[in-house]
Amino acid sequence: MSDETTGLTPADLEYELPVELIAQTPAEPRDSSRLLVIGRSSGAIEDRVFSELPSLLRDGDVVVRNDTRVFPARSFFHRATGGRIEVLFLCALTGPSPSGERWEALLRGRPRREEVLESEAMGPEWPLRCIEPLGDGRWVVESLSPAPVLEMLAGAGVTPLPPYITAPLEDPERYQTTYSCKLGSAAAPTAGLHFTPELDAALAATGISFESVTLHVGLGTFKPLPEGPLETVALHSESFEVEPAAWARLLEARRDGRRIVAVGTTSMRVLEHLTLQGATGEGGAPLRGDTRLFIRPGFPFRMVDGLVTNFHLPRTSLLALVMAFCGVDETRAAYRHAVTGGYRFYSFGDAMLAL
Repeated sequence: MSDETTGLTPADLEYELPVELIAQTPAEPRDSSRLLVIGRSSGAIEDRVFSELPSLLRDGDVVVRNDTRVFPARSFFHRATGGRIEVLFLCALTGPSPSGERWEALLRGRPRREEVLESEAMGPEWPLRCIEPLGDGRWVVESLSPAPVLEMLAGAGVTPLPPYITAPLEDPERYQTTYSCKLGSAAAPTAGLHFTPELDAALAATGISFESVTLHVGLGTFKPLPEGPLETVALHSESFEVEPAAWARLLEARRDGRRIVAVGTTSMRVLEHLTLQGATGEGGAPLRGDTRLFIRPGFPFRMVDGLVTNFHLPRTSLLALVMAFCGVDETRAAYRHAVTGGYRFYSFGDAMLAL
């Protein structure tokens, strides 16, 4: 692996990608997507298919997946003057609120502080107050409806797709993993989109076990990193939850020398965060919190041995994580191979397995 681990900037996370390689629709069936396999120690690259994953893992491996579920976070409101405001709900905020739930949201339009908006779909049943701008279009908003925001969004919201996907999605479930169950993400943990119940059964028959973690994905995941050395960048926060029994089983697997394979950068972030915190799973309470962990080249991995991930946008923390795990030069070589070989990129694209 490359020794280039310090002094990197977002410019080192650039690569050229023909626009036609940005996947607009998901593969059918899910596990028919291509899979680029990279050896972390050797840098060797192999072209496979995702359905071949059982032959690439081994008896005793533990596959860890993020079971978060995307909520219909995108909705439309209008001002008293008639102007339209698009509201993308990002995460619920804790703390006192005199009249309703407060959320961080991305607003597109020209809202004003303390202005009350009205839902296009729900009318006066759902007023929304703009409390405070946070910068970059983000606001603290306060729902003035007695019903929970997630309940209101069930009737007034749509699933937000990344802006680089311009084709309409016929089946919203294709932007959910087959095992998603914990509602709370503004974006899907897309490495998990390749799994099917049939593939799960084949993996289990090979002696591979599964564990679940929950990390609710925020849009900060996809935001380009600010200029400057990566070691000076402060990353966004995302909330997580892990059952103590699951964490105890993972620690036991680690002690037994079994490989931990994270599905997606989100699962990786939870696992390495908890390891850094010295979590034990004792006491019976769920392991909950927020993580700002920025995994970048030079990071010493303590828990994860393998990674399943999609191909990521340039200049993002996700690509920095892959470079940290696989090596800077090795990742660049793998991405060049993927571009040359016509792999499909981003959320609905193909996958990579690093072992």
